[in-house]
Amino acid sequence: MLKARVITAIFLLVGLVSALFLLPSWGWLAFVSLICGAAAHEWGGIVGYQGKQRWVYALLLGLLCLFGGLAAGLHLDSTVAPFNLVPAYGLSALFWIFCVPFWLRARWALPGAGAAALVGFVLLIPPSLAMIHLRLLSPWLLLGVMAAVWIADIAAYFTGRAFGRRKLAPAISPGKSWEGAYGAAVGVVIYGLICLSAFLPHGLGAGRMALAALGLLVFTAISIIGDLFESMLKRQAGVKDSGTLLPGHGGILDRIDSLTSTLPLAGLLALWFAR
Repeated sequence: MLKARVITAIFLLVGLVSALFLLPSWGWLAFVSLICGAAAHEWGGIVGYQGKQRWVYALLLGLLCLFGGLAAGLHLDSTVAPFNLVPAYGLSALFWIFCVPFWLRARWALPGAGAAALVGFVLLIPPSLAMIHLRLLSPWLLLGVMAAVWIADIAAYFTGRAFGRRKLAPAISPGKSWEGAYGAAVGVVIYGLICLSAFLPHGLGAGRMALAALGLLVFTAISIIGDLFESMLKRQAGVKDSGTLLPGHGGILDRIDSLTSTLPLAGLLALWFAR
């Protein structure tokens, strides 16, 4: 299992970096739309869609991502900020900040077919558009945001294994601990402050550093919420992984669970600075 996991991770990283830096803008839009459709197919399986219904839903969300990106001009090598993405990003932020914490606390059951379709839309379309938007600004920017999520996962894993005592959400994900969450927060704050200090022309003053650290803590918390949300839904559906596409890793949703909650916030922040 470990060997398959490592080999798959290497192929994923090489494929992602190659597509990130080599594809033209329209090619990246098509690539992300394909990923969105595949993730929607997995979401359909989690919420109980069967056969043709599941494939139709996957095709619908893939096309929505594609045409949404075209409408926002994300297929063009343009420096114009796509402010028409604000409603999608804002909807995602409201969902993750004001809805999902209550959902996790109450452990609400999986929604019915209609509500599940809407939740899947909020879960997948805004982060997919954010992936296209942030890459248009700079492939390094998107890679940096994704790296922050990966650092949170890695730091939480090793800190939790070394010091984990108090369970974070035992009914949802027994392996996660508060100590792991603290480790994730420390790792992301250090990483983020180093990046900001290196790339901002005038560095960070004390006030801006404190504000940046607070933002990075919120970013980490939202990434953990995204991870817990998918874990809860998979537990309710009685499945271990969202799919079998990635040997040793499960499905696409298993790899992007934290990104679904954090990428739209990063996109919203990018539009804020572009004003």
